[in-house]
Amino acid sequence: MSTLRISGNWLIVLCMACASPVVAQQDPLYSQYMFNTLAFNPGYAGSADVFTVMALSRHQWVGLDGAPSTQTLLAHSPLRAANMGLGLSLINDKVGPTRQTSIYGDYAYRIRTGGDAKLAFGLKGGVNLFQADLAGLATVDPDAANVNIKGKALPNFGFGLFWHAQRYYLGLSVPKLLENTIEESGSQGVVTVSEARHYFLIGGYVFDVSQGLKFKPSFMLRVVEGSPMSMDLTANFLLRDKIWFGMLYRVGNAVGVLGQYQVNDQFRVGYAFDLTTTKLGAYNAGTHEIMINYDLRFIKGRTVTPRYF
Repeated sequence: MSTLRISGNWLIVLCMACASPVVAQQDPLYSQYMFNTLAFNPGYAGSADVFTVMALSRHQWVGLDGAPSTQTLLAHSPLRAANMGLGLSLINDKVGPTRQTSIYGDYAYRIRTGGDAKLAFGLKGGVNLFQADLAGLATVDPDAANVNIKGKALPNFGFGLFWHAQRYYLGLSVPKLLENTIEESGSQGVVTVSEARHYFLIGGYVFDVSQGLKFKPSFMLRVVEGSPMSMDLTANFLLRDKIWFGMLYRVGNAVGVLGQYQVNDQFRVGYAFDLTTTKLGAYNAGTHEIMINYDLRFIKGRTVTPRYF
Protein backbone atom coordinates (compact mmCIF):
# COMPACT_ATOMS: atom_id res chain seq x y z
CA MET A 1 0.00 0.00 0.00
CA SER A 2 1.21 3.49 -0.83
CA THR A 3 0.15 6.23 1.63
CA LEU A 4 0.08 9.82 0.35
CA ARG A 5 -1.09 12.94 2.09
CA ILE A 6 -2.10 15.44 -0.58
CA SER A 7 -0.53 18.80 0.23
CA GLY A 8 -1.64 22.34 -0.56
CA ASN A 9 1.54 23.11 -2.48
CA TRP A 10 3.32 21.93 -5.61
CA LEU A 11 5.68 19.63 -3.68
CA ILE A 12 3.07 16.90 -3.86
CA VAL A 13 4.19 16.27 -7.44
CA LEU A 14 7.77 15.72 -6.37
CA CYS A 15 6.76 13.60 -3.41
CA MET A 16 4.57 11.34 -5.52
CA ALA A 17 7.31 11.04 -8.09
CA CYS A 18 9.77 9.71 -5.51
CA ALA A 19 7.17 7.43 -3.88
CA SER A 20 7.53 8.88 -0.38
CA PRO A 21 4.73 9.83 2.02
CA VAL A 22 4.09 13.52 2.54
CA VAL A 23 2.39 15.41 5.37
CA ALA A 24 2.13 19.11 4.59
CA GLN A 25 -0.16 22.11 4.29
CA GLN A 26 -3.34 21.24 2.41
CA ASP A 27 -5.52 24.34 2.89
CA PRO A 28 -4.71 27.30 0.59
CA LEU A 29 -2.26 30.01 1.58
CA TYR A 30 -3.30 33.69 1.54
CA SER A 31 -1.05 36.73 1.69
CA GLN A 32 -4.02 39.01 2.48
CA TYR A 33 -5.20 36.74 5.30
CA MET A 34 -6.20 39.70 7.50
CA PHE A 35 -9.01 40.55 5.04
CA ASN A 36 -9.83 36.93 4.15
CA THR A 37 -10.44 35.56 7.63
CA LEU A 38 -13.77 33.84 6.97
CA ALA A 39 -11.99 31.28 4.76
CA PHE A 40 -10.48 29.67 7.87
CA ASN A 41 -12.29 31.14 10.92
CA PRO A 42 -16.12 31.01 11.11
CA GLY A 43 -16.09 33.36 14.12
CA TYR A 44 -15.39 36.19 11.66
CA ALA A 45 -18.90 35.91 10.15
CA GLY A 46 -20.84 39.14 10.57
CA SER A 47 -17.95 41.02 12.23
CA ALA A 48 -18.14 43.85 9.67
CA ASP A 49 -21.72 44.73 10.78
CA VAL A 50 -22.81 44.96 7.11
CA PHE A 51 -23.44 42.40 4.36
CA THR A 52 -20.00 41.83 2.86
CA VAL A 53 -18.94 40.03 -0.31
CA MET A 54 -15.27 39.33 -1.05
CA ALA A 55 -13.60 37.64 -4.03
CA LEU A 56 -9.94 36.66 -4.18
CA SER A 57 -7.79 34.99 -6.83
CA ARG A 58 -4.32 33.71 -5.97
CA HIS A 59 -1.80 32.40 -8.51
CA GLN A 60 1.22 30.93 -6.78
CA TRP A 61 4.67 30.34 -8.29
CA VAL A 62 3.75 31.71 -11.73
CA GLY A 63 5.53 29.93 -14.58
CA LEU A 64 5.88 26.61 -12.76
CA ASP A 65 3.93 23.68 -14.19
CA GLY A 66 1.30 22.43 -11.76
CA ALA A 67 1.62 25.50 -9.53
CA PRO A 68 -1.20 26.19 -7.03
CA SER A 69 -4.12 28.35 -8.13
CA THR A 70 -6.89 29.37 -5.71
CA GLN A 71 -10.19 31.20 -6.22
CA THR A 72 -12.20 32.22 -3.16
CA LEU A 73 -15.66 33.77 -2.81
CA LEU A 74 -16.91 34.75 0.63
CA ALA A 75 -20.13 36.36 1.85
CA HIS A 76 -21.22 37.10 5.41
CA SER A 77 -23.67 39.26 7.32
CA PRO A 78 -24.71 40.00 10.90
CA LEU A 79 -28.17 39.22 12.26
CA ARG A 80 -28.52 42.15 14.59
CA ALA A 81 -31.51 41.03 16.64
CA ALA A 82 -29.80 37.82 17.75
CA ASN A 83 -26.12 38.88 18.01
CA MET A 84 -25.35 36.32 15.34
CA GLY A 85 -23.56 36.22 12.03
CA LEU A 86 -23.97 33.96 8.99
CA GLY A 87 -21.49 33.29 6.22
CA LEU A 88 -20.83 31.29 3.07
CA SER A 89 -17.42 30.19 1.78
CA LEU A 90 -16.71 28.88 -1.74
CA ILE A 91 -13.12 27.84 -2.48
CA ASN A 92 -11.61 26.25 -5.59
CA ASP A 93 -8.01 25.11 -5.13
CA LYS A 94 -5.98 23.43 -7.88
CA VAL A 95 -2.49 22.00 -7.37
CA GLY A 96 -0.87 19.90 -10.08
CA PRO A 97 -3.13 16.92 -10.80
CA THR A 98 -5.40 17.61 -7.82
CA ARG A 99 -8.40 19.89 -7.40
CA GLN A 100 -10.48 20.65 -4.32
CA THR A 101 -13.78 22.53 -4.50
CA SER A 102 -15.38 23.28 -1.16
CA ILE A 103 -18.58 24.92 -0.01
CA TYR A 104 -19.04 25.73 3.67
CA GLY A 105 -21.63 27.54 5.74
CA ASP A 106 -20.51 29.64 8.71
CA TYR A 107 -22.31 30.59 11.92
CA ALA A 108 -21.10 32.94 14.66
CA TYR A 109 -22.59 34.00 17.99
CA ARG A 110 -21.15 37.17 19.51
CA ILE A 111 -21.04 38.46 23.08
CA ARG A 112 -19.68 41.78 24.37
CA THR A 113 -16.59 41.57 26.55
CA GLY A 114 -16.32 45.25 27.48
CA GLY A 115 -16.17 48.54 25.60
CA ASP A 116 -16.48 47.91 21.87
CA ALA A 117 -14.86 44.44 22.10
CA LYS A 118 -16.77 41.32 21.11
CA LEU A 119 -16.01 37.62 21.34
CA ALA A 120 -17.51 35.41 18.63
CA PHE A 121 -17.94 31.65 18.79
CA GLY A 122 -18.08 30.21 15.28
CA LEU A 123 -19.05 26.94 13.65
CA LYS A 124 -18.23 25.88 10.09
CA GLY A 125 -19.75 22.96 8.20
CA GLY A 126 -19.83 21.79 4.61
CA VAL A 127 -18.32 19.50 2.02
CA ASN A 128 -15.10 19.31 0.03
CA LEU A 129 -15.15 17.72 -3.45
CA PHE A 130 -11.77 16.16 -4.16
CA GLN A 131 -10.47 14.91 -7.49
CA ALA A 132 -7.03 13.85 -8.71
CA ASP A 133 -5.69 12.64 -12.03
CA LEU A 134 -2.61 10.83 -10.71
CA ALA A 135 -2.26 8.84 -13.91
CA GLY A 136 -1.73 12.10 -15.78
CA LEU A 137 1.65 12.68 -14.12
CA ALA A 138 4.71 12.03 -16.23
CA THR A 139 6.36 10.17 -13.35
CA VAL A 140 4.40 8.67 -10.48
CA ASP A 141 4.61 6.12 -7.71
CA PRO A 142 3.92 2.83 -9.55
CA ASP A 143 1.15 2.04 -7.06
CA ALA A 144 -0.62 5.25 -8.12
CA ALA A 145 -0.51 4.48 -11.84
CA ASN A 146 -3.86 4.69 -13.63
CA VAL A 147 -5.60 6.05 -10.53
CA ASN A 148 -8.15 8.82 -11.09
CA ILE A 149 -10.13 10.12 -8.13
CA LYS A 150 -13.23 11.90 -9.38
CA GLY A 151 -15.50 14.06 -7.25
CA LYS A 152 -15.10 12.35 -3.89
CA ALA A 153 -17.28 14.19 -1.35
CA LEU A 154 -15.55 14.78 1.98
CA PRO A 155 -17.94 16.30 4.57
CA ASN A 156 -16.35 18.19 7.42
CA PHE A 157 -16.92 20.72 10.18
CA GLY A 158 -14.83 23.00 12.37
CA PHE A 159 -14.93 25.85 14.88
CA GLY A 160 -13.33 29.21 15.57
CA LEU A 161 -13.03 31.94 18.19
CA PHE A 162 -12.70 35.57 17.10
CA TRP A 163 -12.18 38.38 19.62
CA HIS A 164 -12.17 41.85 18.14
CA ALA A 165 -12.72 45.55 18.61
CA GLN A 166 -12.32 48.39 16.15
CA ARG A 167 -8.52 48.51 16.58
CA TYR A 168 -7.48 44.91 17.30
CA TYR A 169 -8.36 41.28 16.73
CA LEU A 170 -7.28 37.80 17.84
CA GLY A 171 -8.55 34.55 16.42
CA LEU A 172 -8.08 30.81 16.92
CA SER A 173 -9.64 28.22 14.62
CA VAL A 174 -9.66 24.64 13.39
CA PRO A 175 -11.76 24.83 10.19
CA LYS A 176 -11.69 21.06 9.48
CA LEU A 177 -11.80 18.68 12.43
CA LEU A 178 -12.32 15.44 10.53
CA GLU A 179 -9.35 13.73 8.88
CA ASN A 180 -11.13 12.09 5.95
CA THR A 181 -9.43 9.31 4.00
CA ILE A 182 -9.86 8.18 0.38
CA GLU A 183 -8.59 4.83 -0.85
CA GLU A 184 -8.41 4.01 -4.56
CA SER A 185 -7.04 0.88 -6.22
CA GLY A 186 -4.17 1.24 -8.68
CA SER A 187 -2.71 -1.26 -11.08
CA GLN A 188 -0.31 -2.53 -8.43
CA GLY A 189 -1.83 -1.59 -5.10
CA VAL A 190 -3.95 0.88 -3.17
CA VAL A 191 -3.41 4.66 -3.04
CA THR A 192 -4.50 6.36 0.16
CA VAL A 193 -5.19 10.11 0.29
CA SER A 194 -5.90 11.62 3.71
CA GLU A 195 -6.70 15.10 5.06
CA ALA A 196 -4.63 16.65 7.82
CA ARG A 197 -6.06 18.84 10.58
CA HIS A 198 -5.02 22.53 10.44
CA TYR A 199 -4.82 25.04 13.31
CA PHE A 200 -4.79 28.81 12.76
CA LEU A 201 -3.88 31.62 15.19
CA ILE A 202 -4.15 35.21 13.93
CA GLY A 203 -3.91 38.65 15.47
CA GLY A 204 -3.34 42.32 14.73
CA TYR A 205 -3.41 45.82 16.22
CA VAL A 206 -3.73 49.32 14.76
CA PHE A 207 -1.53 52.16 16.08
CA ASP A 208 -1.71 55.88 15.28
CA VAL A 209 1.61 57.10 13.88
CA SER A 210 0.45 60.61 12.97
CA GLN A 211 -2.79 62.35 12.02
CA GLY A 212 -2.88 60.80 8.56
CA LEU A 213 -0.91 57.61 9.09
CA LYS A 214 -1.67 54.38 10.96
CA PHE A 215 0.42 51.25 11.47
CA LYS A 216 -0.98 47.74 11.73
CA PRO A 217 1.30 44.78 12.52
CA SER A 218 -0.38 41.38 12.18
CA PHE A 219 0.50 37.71 12.18
CA MET A 220 -0.82 34.31 11.21
CA LEU A 221 0.46 31.07 12.75
CA ARG A 222 -0.42 27.82 10.93
CA VAL A 223 0.10 24.39 12.45
CA VAL A 224 -0.55 21.15 10.58
CA GLU A 225 -0.22 17.85 12.38
CA GLY A 226 2.99 16.13 11.27
CA SER A 227 4.28 19.21 9.40
CA PRO A 228 6.61 22.12 10.36
CA MET A 229 4.95 25.21 11.82
CA SER A 230 4.43 28.15 9.44
CA MET A 231 4.13 31.85 10.34
CA ASP A 232 3.33 35.02 8.38
CA LEU A 233 4.40 38.40 9.79
CA THR A 234 2.92 41.49 8.14
CA ALA A 235 3.56 45.20 8.61
CA ASN A 236 0.88 47.42 7.04
CA PHE A 237 0.50 51.20 6.96
CA LEU A 238 -2.75 53.08 6.28
CA LEU A 239 -2.38 56.49 4.63
CA ARG A 240 -5.24 58.99 5.02
CA ASP A 241 -7.75 56.16 5.59
CA LYS A 242 -7.53 55.33 1.88
CA ILE A 243 -4.37 53.45 0.98
CA TRP A 244 -2.90 50.38 2.66
CA PHE A 245 0.70 49.44 1.86
CA GLY A 246 3.10 47.09 3.58
CA MET A 247 5.36 44.05 3.60
CA LEU A 248 4.95 40.35 4.33
CA TYR A 249 7.49 37.87 5.65
CA ARG A 250 6.61 34.16 5.63
CA VAL A 251 9.21 32.80 8.01
CA GLY A 252 11.81 30.78 6.14
CA ASN A 253 9.69 30.71 3.00
CA ALA A 254 8.80 34.01 1.29
CA VAL A 255 8.86 37.81 1.31
CA GLY A 256 6.31 40.08 -0.30
CA VAL A 257 4.55 43.40 -0.63
CA LEU A 258 0.85 44.18 -0.49
CA GLY A 259 -1.43 47.13 -0.97
CA GLN A 260 -5.09 48.05 -0.90
CA TYR A 261 -7.13 51.03 -2.04
CA GLN A 262 -10.43 52.15 -0.47
CA VAL A 263 -12.31 53.36 -3.55
CA ASN A 264 -15.30 54.56 -1.51
CA ASP A 265 -17.12 53.66 1.71
CA GLN A 266 -18.27 50.35 0.24
CA PHE A 267 -15.70 49.21 -2.30
CA ARG A 268 -12.01 48.36 -1.97
CA VAL A 269 -9.44 46.46 -4.01
CA GLY A 270 -6.21 44.80 -2.93
CA TYR A 271 -3.10 43.22 -4.44
CA ALA A 272 -0.22 41.20 -3.02
CA PHE A 273 3.00 39.89 -4.56
CA ASP A 274 5.49 37.58 -2.91
CA LEU A 275 8.65 35.70 -3.84
CA THR A 276 9.75 32.46 -2.25
CA THR A 277 13.14 32.51 -0.51
CA THR A 278 13.61 28.76 -0.97
CA LYS A 279 15.45 27.05 -3.85
CA LEU A 280 12.10 26.87 -5.66
CA GLY A 281 12.39 30.63 -6.25
CA ALA A 282 14.76 30.05 -9.14
CA TYR A 283 12.03 28.26 -11.11
CA ASN A 284 9.08 30.68 -10.88
CA ALA A 285 8.14 34.34 -11.29
CA GLY A 286 6.51 34.83 -7.89
CA THR A 287 2.97 34.78 -6.55
CA HIS A 288 0.15 37.21 -7.39
CA GLU A 289 -3.01 37.70 -5.34
CA ILE A 290 -5.90 40.01 -6.27
CA MET A 291 -8.81 40.82 -3.96
CA ILE A 292 -12.01 42.86 -4.27
CA ASN A 293 -14.41 43.59 -1.41
CA TYR A 294 -17.84 45.18 -1.42
CA ASP A 295 -20.12 46.07 1.51
CA LEU A 296 -23.78 45.96 0.54
CA ARG A 297 -26.42 47.85 2.48
CA PHE A 298 -29.23 45.35 2.15
CA ILE A 299 -29.63 45.38 5.91
CA LYS A 300 -29.99 48.27 8.31
CA GLY A 301 -26.51 49.31 9.32
CA ARG A 302 -23.58 51.42 8.42
CA THR A 303 -20.29 50.80 6.72
CA VAL A 304 -17.32 51.34 9.02
CA THR A 305 -14.62 53.24 7.13
CA PRO A 306 -11.82 52.45 7.14
CA ARG A 307 -11.98 48.70 7.75
CA TYR A 308 -8.87 47.60 9.59
CA PHE A 309 -9.48 43.86 9.11
